[in-house]
Amino acid sequence: MSDQSLKHPPALWTLFMAEMWERFCYYGMRTLLTLFLIESMMKGNSEAFLIYGAYTALVYAAPILGGRLADKYLGYQYAIMLGAVLMSIGEFLIVASTDLLDLDRVLRDSLMYIGMGGLIIGNGYFKANISTIVGKLYEDDDPRRDSGFTIFYIGINIGALLATTVVAVVGQKYGFEYGFGLAGLGMLAGLFIFWSGRKKYEHVPNINITPAGHERMLFMPRYKAITVLSLFLIPLCYVLILKNSILIYLLIAIFVFVVYQLISAGAKEGKMWRDRMIALTIMMVINIIFWAAFEQAGTSLTLFADGNVNRMIGGWEMPPAMTQFFNPFFIITFGSLFSWMWIKLDTIGKNPSIPMKFSYGILQLGAGFLVTLIGLEFANDAFQVPLLTLVFLYMLHTTGELFLSPIGLSMVTKLAPKNIAGTAMGGWFLSFAMANYLAGAIATLTGGEGHGGESVELSAEQGLTSYVDTFSTLGFVLIGFALLIALLRKPLNKLMHGVK
Repeated sequence: MSDQSLKHPPALWTLFMAEMWERFCYYGMRTLLTLFLIESMMKGNSEAFLIYGAYTALVYAAPILGGRLADKYLGYQYAIMLGAVLMSIGEFLIVASTDLLDLDRVLRDSLMYIGMGGLIIGNGYFKANISTIVGKLYEDDDPRRDSGFTIFYIGINIGALLATTVVAVVGQKYGFEYGFGLAGLGMLAGLFIFWSGRKKYEHVPNINITPAGHERMLFMPRYKAITVLSLFLIPLCYVLILKNSILIYLLIAIFVFVVYQLISAGAKEGKMWRDRMIALTIMMVINIIFWAAFEQAGTSLTLFADGNVNRMIGGWEMPPAMTQFFNPFFIITFGSLFSWMWIKLDTIGKNPSIPMKFSYGILQLGAGFLVTLIGLEFANDAFQVPLLTLVFLYMLHTTGELFLSPIGLSMVTKLAPKNIAGTAMGGWFLSFAMANYLAGAIATLTGGEGHGGESVELSAEQGLTSYVDTFSTLGFVLIGFALLIALLRKPLNKLMHGVK
């Protein structure tokens, strides 16, 4: 294979930069959210975990709507720009909910939830569709495809790295309002880059508003009507975050509906496409299990770092929110290696199948949680484990992620028929939604309450025991699940009909 043939389309780098700043916005918000809820909004630990889980669940559920509307009406470019604007507005509303303004508690809560709603709906338009454009830059059998998605994934994690360092430090040292404000400015940067580089991706099918999008509805072009109606979804997000106990039932209902739509659409194309949609459904379930455990980073692992990890480096104490930076740091460190590795393994016929990549990923995730058992043996008198415990935990979680997440994005674009590519990608992100909700529920198992909780806070010793017990149990369960996937790899590969 020539060096020229390994070069990627110029549009990849525009999309890389736009996604990088969008992720800076999202992870900037996510990095600070749990601590903001507990320390500034006076929520208890369990309440904060469930709000966090509901918010992140809706963030990942929204792309099913955004992908569908882009496929049928809006086109990918308009959908992404609409999403960027809504996310920017949402982030600055959250800034207004901080101590920056002298507002009463009820108004602060309302501004925070409305801002979350803007971020949720905006992400729905942005996230699914920019990933779909990346997939459309390559032919299905292009060996650069997995590599391209891995490079794109590095962009995601550069944004996350900047967010979990700069935003985390600024937010915890100078005030949450400054951290959230930086995140909002990042989103505006992503919007500018995407718009200014539009000539590089304008050849992508369905990039502009579709003919159906120009039809009139409610006395205005359909795409304008959709834009207005999108604003009315923000209050719905407000309610679902507050009433998060009903959210899981809604997510299950949507998941079943999407699966039905995907399998029905596949069946119309023939047996092969039907089987591939069944395979996609199974892989989405596997994805749910992986991310329900992985997403402890923003909740239980952050509070674990706050109370039970010795974060001193010389004379400097690392802010607890900043410990999340290890994940994007290792993504960037290992991402290029993985991108090169998939191409080279393919050239020699040794590239693992998608189910085996998923199995290896979950195996490493489980091993990462078991590192806490080793850290427990080195706990100090304050019941704090060494910082290296989190370093090795996040390193294993990250290598596991590289076996699964970018491969999953690439897999969706290969398995799905072209006419439902956006819907399939939205369904993939819906699996993340269910995972994030479950992640919040799992985090509550660690016990204890924060500033606003009614329960008595756990002692340092009790907290350490609770965290390690929960994390080690997760580790053993995940390793068992990884072995099960490995055993089922042959029937899964058969359903995929040659997709690797």
